[in-house]
Amino acid sequence: MTETLRTPALARRPELVRAVIPYVTLAALYVGTIVVAPGYRAPEQIATLLQVASLLGIVAIGQTLVILIAGIDLSVGAVVTFTNLITGAILAGLDVNLPLALMASLGAGAAVGLLNGFVITRLHVPDLVATLATMTIMIGAGYLVTGGAPRGAASPGLVSFVTGRLGGFVTGALVLWMLLAAAVVLILSRSTLGRRIYAVGLNREASRYAGVSVPLLTILLYTISGMTAGLAGFLLTGYTGSSFLNSGATYQLASIAAVVLGGASIFGGRGSYVGTIAGVLITVLLQSILRVIGIPQAGQNIAYGVVILLMTFVFTTGFRRRRRG
Repeated sequence: MTETLRTPALARRPELVRAVIPYVTLAALYVGTIVVAPGYRAPEQIATLLQVASLLGIVAIGQTLVILIAGIDLSVGAVVTFTNLITGAILAGLDVNLPLALMASLGAGAAVGLLNGFVITRLHVPDLVATLATMTIMIGAGYLVTGGAPRGAASPGLVSFVTGRLGGFVTGALVLWMLLAAAVVLILSRSTLGRRIYAVGLNREASRYAGVSVPLLTILLYTISGMTAGLAGFLLTGYTGSSFLNSGATYQLASIAAVVLGGASIFGGRGSYVGTIAGVLITVLLQSILRVIGIPQAGQNIAYGVVILLMTFVFTTGFRRRRRG
């Protein structure tokens, strides 16, 4: 009887640990950062970190959703680059073109995500291979569209939205990220769609028998992933003021790192966007401090890889031990 009563609490412990570890890690990293670079205590520096985090956080929405169903999207960085290029070209510095540029960015991202989902579900190509292929296609498309020479510029309205700080701290992009994050958290925790996402990630066959359309759900989530990457590319144009080739390259690995650091299992079915938010902040802070201490991009990539492997080991090994216990 005692064992029966204890079982629910014990079953919840791994998920509690999974939720807490990213925020403990974030706090420890921030303390270490301000020891090395005390300037990071300044509100202006924190605001800058949040400004950068808002773009990565939007990309990480889609990456979180596909990883929760045991997928992965390697095309997000190329989509960010492509939509950054077409946004700059469409805007040409004019606010009047903002609606067209936004629709083009979201449409391009949705098309790539739809293609990813179709190739994975209908042609039965592994997600790693499918999204790697579309990544290559989008890189080529970027060069084709620009002829290797990006043109155009962000409009004043977009620059103001992304970089202008209300009260010297909050940007429009940060508010947009928080609104989207709240919507995703609610969907994952309170909706039928959220329950289906976790079910598919844990056991696809059982989900099929339960009446879940796994192919349709997969296509939907990859389409969302493409759209969030497209939105980030649109906003990135306002952040940089222009467009350039490979502008989104860092988002590919960074978005995966953010999701894993946030406690999501790469095997699917476990994790949350609440954790991903912490993962995004950890990733951005880690990027920043590595630059401050003079670590080149190659070293940053090595650090990402090591951290991803370490956190994957911590979460998967810890969870399995608790299940055996």
